[in-house]
Amino acid sequence: MRIHILGICGTFMGGLALLARAMGHEVSGSDANVYPPMSTQLEAAGIQLMTGYAPDHLQPAPDCVVVGNAMSRGNPAVEYMLDAGLRYASGPQWLADHVLQGRWVLAVAGTHGKTGTASLLAWILEDAGLAPGFLIGGVPENFGVSARLGDTPFFVVEADEYDTAFFDKRSKFVHYRPRTLILNNLEFDHADIFEDLKMIQRQFHHLVRTVPGSGLIIAPAGAEAMDEMLAMGCWTPLERFSVDDSSVQWRPGNVTPAGEAFDLWVEGRMAGRAAWGLSGRHNISNALAAIAAARHAGVPPQQAIRALSSFHNVKRRMELRGEVEGVRVFDDFAHHPTAIETTLSGLRARVGYGTRIVAILEPRSNTMRMGVLASRLPEALALADEVLVYSPENLKWNAAEVFAPMGKRAAVFDDVAAIVSRVAATARAGDQLLVMSNGGFEGIHQRLLDALTSTGVVSHG
Repeated sequence: MRIHILGICGTFMGGLALLARAMGHEVSGSDANVYPPMSTQLEAAGIQLMTGYAPDHLQPAPDCVVVGNAMSRGNPAVEYMLDAGLRYASGPQWLADHVLQGRWVLAVAGTHGKTGTASLLAWILEDAGLAPGFLIGGVPENFGVSARLGDTPFFVVEADEYDTAFFDKRSKFVHYRPRTLILNNLEFDHADIFEDLKMIQRQFHHLVRTVPGSGLIIAPAGAEAMDEMLAMGCWTPLERFSVDDSSVQWRPGNVTPAGEAFDLWVEGRMAGRAAWGLSGRHNISNALAAIAAARHAGVPPQQAIRALSSFHNVKRRMELRGEVEGVRVFDDFAHHPTAIETTLSGLRARVGYGTRIVAILEPRSNTMRMGVLASRLPEALALADEVLVYSPENLKWNAAEVFAPMGKRAAVFDDVAAIVSRVAATARAGDQLLVMSNGGFEGIHQRLLDALTSTGVVSHG
């Protein structure tokens, strides 16, 4: 089959392209911006990439056009596709029909933690010899690729609640029909497509409706929005996890201050002690969910615990990009106040209160740019000693007003170069620079490292 993918350089669509190529299909694709690392990964797999959305990219006609959810009416390739009567499908639908059909799908859904939990689950299954396939919205360091077809029935998929395509406004995850479903959490997000929390809960309940009675749903305890959604109807066995509630099936005990080691308790019995390279309560929560899902696929908790010690986190999830004279620069894919708060909490627990944390924020996601959750940002960033905020022209709220309650601890900039200059002039040995954005942030990570290298760093104190 000849397949052409519109929007091929997105993480999901690029992963889909790799799966299609691994199945023996001839794959090509178009995108507005074709650049590394995704372009390099795709070209290495023998996939032809084209810049822009010209109609002649679809000539001669492919057997199927797979349409990314960033495509809209008015796009030249989309209009040609419709006028020519070409066969087309959304990415999630193509995945469901050609990859997931007949497989044991383990899906990871939730507002936060999907990528990390899905990566952890895939690694636990891999370490146990189950050789799963996967499609994840990031690059797990243990695998080095965002997608793999796999050699067994097991397939781990990051189940996103964002809409499917311009012609299918259901959430992507309703297509996946998992046997094992992790529901990490549920909050309001994606204000560009959801009017309120109830709309998101309705989509999550559509997902719950697709899980068979012989399957398993794994959900957190004490999450009000999640409980409201499940109360709409649940026909599948349910297991709960929590870092706080001792009455649930899956919980930790004897947690170290930073969370880099903990005991695992399963149904009232201690299964073993986990020690790994991650920190923070949110990561322990993700681990509980992943271990529970792996048990459903046949991996004993004791074996899953051992896999944690060799797990490496996903790129752009508290990824250390470099260190200059004791100043460390981290990259984190922050897109929501809750994610910002949990990331900062984990870093603070790791370094303590005697070390400065400088948070550098680009409010780039649609929800962040719209300002729906802007009022929560100062509280989410409270654990940082200093907050530097980039306010681009397309920001629909006044960043200076929002961060005014933080006083001199916060500063707002309309130029990335000014942020780099500020950091280079004030950084001290031992500082932790936490860069938070779901985009490239104009290459600020390397620019910070270069500036620190050229100017030097003030000694601590």
